[in-house]
This record gives sequence, C-alpha cells and structure tokens, in this order.
Amino acid sequence: MQKLIHLLSQKTPLKKEHIANILSLLDEGATIPFIARYRKELTGGADDILLREFEMHYNSAKNLLERKEEIIRLLSEREFFTPELGEAIEAAQTLRVLENIYRPFKEQKNSRAAVAIAKGLTPLADLIAKAKISVRDLKARASQEEIEGAQDILAQRYAEDAREREVLHDTLWRFGSLETKGTKTFDPNGVYKNLADKSEKIAHIPSHRYLAIMRGVKEKELSAKITTDVERIESNIKKYKIPSYAGDIREVLFEAYKDGLKRLLLPSLEREIMSELKERADLAAIHVFGKNLTQLLLTPPVSHRVILGVDPAFRTGCKLAVIDENGVFLEGGVIYPTEPRKDYAGAKKTIEKLVTKYKINGVAIGNGTASRETTEFFAKLAEDGVKLDFTVVSEAGASVYSASKLASQEYPDLDVTIRGAISIAQRLRDPMATLVKIDPKSLGIGQYQHDVDQKLLEKKLSDTTVDVVNKVGVDINSASAALLSYVAGLSPKIANNILDHKKKQGNFSSKEELLKVKGLGAKTFEQAAGFIRIKEPRDMLDNTGIHPESYAIARKLQGKDLDTLDLAESAKALDVGTQTLQDIIKELKKPGFDPREELPAVPFKEGLTEISMLSEGSFVSGVVRNITDFGAFVDIGIKNDGMIHISKMGKQRITHPLEVLSLNQFLPQIEVLSIDKEKNKVSLGLPS
Repeated sequence: MQKLIHLLSQKTPLKKEHIANILSLLDEGATIPFIARYRKELTGGADDILLREFEMHYNSAKNLLERKEEIIRLLSEREFFTPELGEAIEAAQTLRVLENIYRPFKEQKNSRAAVAIAKGLTPLADLIAKAKISVRDLKARASQEEIEGAQDILAQRYAEDAREREVLHDTLWRFGSLETKGTKTFDPNGVYKNLADKSEKIAHIPSHRYLAIMRGVKEKELSAKITTDVERIESNIKKYKIPSYAGDIREVLFEAYKDGLKRLLLPSLEREIMSELKERADLAAIHVFGKNLTQLLLTPPVSHRVILGVDPAFRTGCKLAVIDENGVFLEGGVIYPTEPRKDYAGAKKTIEKLVTKYKINGVAIGNGTASRETTEFFAKLAEDGVKLDFTVVSEAGASVYSASKLASQEYPDLDVTIRGAISIAQRLRDPMATLVKIDPKSLGIGQYQHDVDQKLLEKKLSDTTVDVVNKVGVDINSASAALLSYVAGLSPKIANNILDHKKKQGNFSSKEELLKVKGLGAKTFEQAAGFIRIKEPRDMLDNTGIHPESYAIARKLQGKDLDTLDLAESAKALDVGTQTLQDIIKELKKPGFDPREELPAVPFKEGLTEISMLSEGSFVSGVVRNITDFGAFVDIGIKNDGMIHISKMGKQRITHPLEVLSLNQFLPQIEVLSIDKEKNKVSLGLPS
C-alpha cells in the first residue's frame, strides 16, 4: 500500500494522507460523487474532476506495480534477477520504462539473434563488443557467416538496451517529425487534400490532426511515418557507443549497431510513439467529449410550459408531440407544411387546435432534415397571429431513443416517429433527464468518436453523466429508471426496484423510505441518499443536498442567522469539518436548489435568418451546438451550422475553444466573416 501511495503522490497533487484516505474509501465501496461531496475533510476538498484523474492514475499505478511483481517473479524463476535489476525495476515510473528493462530477457525464438545464439555465437559477439581484436584476427577465428551471426546478436543487444531506447525515444519526441504522403488511391480533391505531403514536428501536432491523418491511413488514402536525423544518431553511435581504443574492428561494430538501429530499434520506437500519439490524441478528444457532455447535460430546463415537440421532415411530414409541464405525453400528430405538400393551411389549423386545447406556450423543433423549413413555418405562423415561442434543439440521438427498448417500454402504444418528437420536446423541458436515456455516443458531440479508444470514451462519458446527475440531484418521485441508475450507489436493478416500490406504495415522502426498497441496504443508502431529492417532503431537509448523516447538525442551524455565523467557531462547536458545514449552510439557504438555474436560460427565436439574408460584416445571434479542437459550430437559423474557427474567438490567443465557449451557449452577437452560398457555409467570428 505504501508503494502505491508513494507512486500516486508523484502522479497527483494530493497529499499522502489524503491519498490514503481516498484509497480506504474506495476499498469500502464509496463512489466518486459521494467522496467528492460528503468526505471533503478526508480528501483535502478534492472535487469530482480531480478524483476522476486520481482514479485514472490509481488504475495505472496498480497495473504498474502488478507488472513489476510479475517481472521480478519471471526473472527470479529464470535466475536472471540481480539487486541492480531490482533497483532499476523499483525506480521505473512508467510501463514503457519497465518493459524496456525487461525486454532483453524476453525469449525470442525466431529472431536472427536467437538463431545466432543457438549456434553458440555469443562468445564471438562478446569478443567483438570488447573491440580489442583486429579484423584480421577476427577473420582468422571465424567465418564470414559466423561474424554476421555475432553482429546480429550485437544488433539486438543495442536495440534492446534500456538506456539507448530511452535516449532515442526522447530524441524522436523532441526532434522527430510525422511525414505524410498520398497513396495510389489518394483523392487530391477529397477530404484529405490538406493532409498529404506534409511534415510536422511530433511534439507539436494537434490531436485532431493526428486523428484525421490516421483516419486517412486507415482508409488507404494516406501513408504516415516518423522521420528523424538518422545520420546524427549514427554519428553519436560512432562517438559514444564504440570504444575510443577500437582499431579496424570499429567498422564491424558500427555495422552491427547501425543494423540494430535501422532494422530493429527505429521501427520499434516508431510503433511505440505512434501508439503514444494515438493515446495522447484519444485523451484530448475524449476530454472534449466529456466537457461537451457536461455542458449539454447542464442545459437549464424549461419549466412551467406546455411544450410541442416537432420532428421535422419533408415527404413523411413533421411529427408532433405535446407534453405537459411534468413531461406527460398528451397528444401526437403530423403536419405537412414543407415540400412536397406545402399544406400551410392544414398545418396551421392543426397547430391552432392543439394550442387552444392544451395552452401550448413553447415549441421545440429538431435540427435535422427540414428543420429550417419547419422553423420558417412557425415564424410565418407568428406573422399570422399564432404567436408561439419556438427554439431549435439538437435532435441527435432522438431516433436512436425512439427505436430503443426503453422507449417501447415507456410508450408501448406509440409509433416510433412520435416517440422521436416526444424526445425532442422532453430535451427542451429537462435535457438531463431526457439525454441520460440515450447512448452519449449518439448525441453528436465532439469529434472522431469512432477513431478513439472506445472503452476509454465509454468510461469517460459514463463517468461524466454520473458526476453531472449527482451534482444536480434527482427528484425520486418523477425520475425514470434511466436517470435513477446514474445516482451514486444505485444500479439499474435497484433503480427499477425503486419505481416498483413507488407504484405499489405511492410517492416517497421521506428519504428513509428508501430503506424499504428491495435490495437497497445501508451502504447503498449512504452513497445515494444525499443526491436524492423529494420535492414535497415531510422534512424540508429531504429536498436538499444535505446528507441524512448531517441532519442533526442542520437542525441545530435552522433558525439562526446563517450569514453572520462564525464558520470556524461553529464547526468546532458542532464537531464538523468547515467544508462540510459550508455545504450544509449553502443548502439551508437554498433548499431544492438546482445548479442549472444559475446558467443562462434557453433562448427562444422570434424570427428566422436565411443564408440569402446574410451579408459579410453583419451580426447574428446563435446557439453553440458542437465544439471541437479547431472551432465551434453555431446554429444561426440556416440549414447548416456556421463555424467559428479557434483563431476567430476574440483578441486573446487560446489553446482550445472550451476556454471561451460552452455547449448550448447563446451568443447574442456573432460577426459574419464569409459566406459560401453554393456550399451553404458561413464562417463566423466573435467580436474582438
């Protein structure tokens, strides 16, 4: 355990005592959200972001220590282990360094060196390595074939030398370049036209460009290789690797090491660095996915509105779904205001009827096919006296949800298309509660989602969803099983058991009633209770983020002037940590508080912008729909989203768009920089 704590103290900013506490909590079955929120004194106030990073380093450190033990065992079994090797293994900070130490001891039955060793040429190789024999004497002792075999042994020794590998690895990272070329099947006018015949320093290549290059390689349009100054490396071999006293044997040694460099070491390091570049690019892209998903899930809900969800289409018509203030489906339908029917009168009549019947006061329009034309229809309705607040929402994943098993369970008697319209309406009413029902990979956020490590991506998106859901809190009496399953400590099975209990016993009126749910024991209650909300409770504290274990402290504070309270003195008197006390006071001041309420509300449109109405230098408003490494895509009302390149995001230089923009952010003033009407593309910029 001490080795693990020491290693983690080098990898994270956490103190050793806090690391020990976190490891103990994790061993006891505590979840990251619970530790971040309710055990701050034990962790030094580490938030969920830092704890997720800790978790990553923890798993990596565990793997490293386990591999060290395995290598020591293997070396000991084969009687290769020495105290010097033990020290080197103990000092290794990464798996790469560790594997380089072990590399010379791996059995390689089919290599050229292995064949030479089997022929008994190791003593000859040792003799040449000492460089104290002349070429003439060497040829008198051994045949040319034997000399070449000995050189093969020396070549492999050079390629497997841990120090040589580390030095060259560092050299390639610092001075190497990634060189790309078009293949025979390369399309000079295709998507990879700007990536062919380029050379870029490995250390500086952006993650999104590397992923794009590798996609081109996968599609056989590009070739990519790592290049470096081989002559300089060869010069260093002559200067530092071969003894200064060597005579004409120098050339024999140099040829062996040069062969090891070109045939074995450089190709091996190229594969290694390509893998590291991929890992770096994956982590960067997955980080963007996580940030985008966080912002998407934290989109403020639109409350106190009866909402009409519209799933636009041309030939098959626009599907409609009306939901009430609580998200209950009321009625569905279809209108045909767009091509080919263009039945404006019939569509208007249907909408007027629904508005009158249900008092609809908000419209959510999906942003897919026919979205612009559908938005135009609602804008014209406003001109004709049917005034409705409407906004365009991302419909990414709506079709995935509508055809899912979950959707068929929730709306068994409805057509798939109407379920899609319901999802569009629901994601305006309560984005988080709706989007957790959809695989995050179907939400159209980030870039290169099919090119990155799928396990890492899935874990990141799952962890992100868990952290956001628990940060917001969940109303147990209105939540779906999908939403409840993301509450800390609750499994999908227990989430369904909660709903079954509610069906039989009615709504929960206290958190303690959770203990009556089948399969929900004390440990699960401890992890989940703080994140559960009961909107109409017997005890006001049940509608807060205060953990039941702290209710006694909270009750002692009720009725006091919390603004003038001496925090340190009160914490001492109540025998509670100051950070925990701060959180309790915050919750008492705002019971039922939803952090999404602090964010700007979703903007509703009042008109429509067509590309033909735009002019360079004019200003428009819009909503950020997607963020990538190189820019952001913004919905300004036309068919395709406009793009703000990273270089056009203000005066100050930034390294990533997420520094200044967030998903679903409303931008009241965006400058139109250029317009390509033929391709329906608009380049945008933030005012400088």
